[in-house]
Amino acid sequence: MKKHILSVIILCLLVSILIINIWQDKPSNNLTTSSETVTEDISEHSETGLKKNELAPDFTLESLDGQEVKLSDYQGQKVILNFWASWCPPCKAEMPHMQTFYEKNKDNGVTILAVNLTSQDHGMEQIGSFVQDYNLTFPIPLDQTGEIGDLYRTITIPTTYFIDEKGHIQDKVIGPMDEEKMTSIINQM
Repeated sequence: MKKHILSVIILCLLVSILIINIWQDKPSNNLTTSSETVTEDISEHSETGLKKNELAPDFTLESLDGQEVKLSDYQGQKVILNFWASWCPPCKAEMPHMQTFYEKNKDNGVTILAVNLTSQDHGMEQIGSFVQDYNLTFPIPLDQTGEIGDLYRTITIPTTYFIDEKGHIQDKVIGPMDEEKMTSIINQM
């Protein structure tokens, strides 16, 4: 009888430890991830808060390498403004495509600003490791307060805005993209 009770107690402790570990591994935020890509026609959706042809809200953030990144400094270029976090599987899936796209297009008037939602991520060391693991060379602005993610209504990640040379929003994609998708949208702008 004592062995049975002891076995039950040990089993309960193991289950409790397992539940606690699973809970701690989940990101502690209200963001969701999307493995399905959705191109949203933002011209008809006022609930997004950002409309097609509307001037993209300007921001200034410090980048991972300590540089100041200001969106309006990229006026004259097409900008792919991506919001991501290192724990996000769809973000991991699209990063190699974004890097390849960037390498092919950085000298053609197109740039990528990949805003890390730092306030929702797991620390600077993990972000730095992610950038190094994926050999990312485009600017990585850090949204340490979450203010810019909120400004751009980033609820599901990855979320990407396509901004034209005059600074106006032309498209929005929720979910991961591949190089072909980015090329198609940029060519239509």
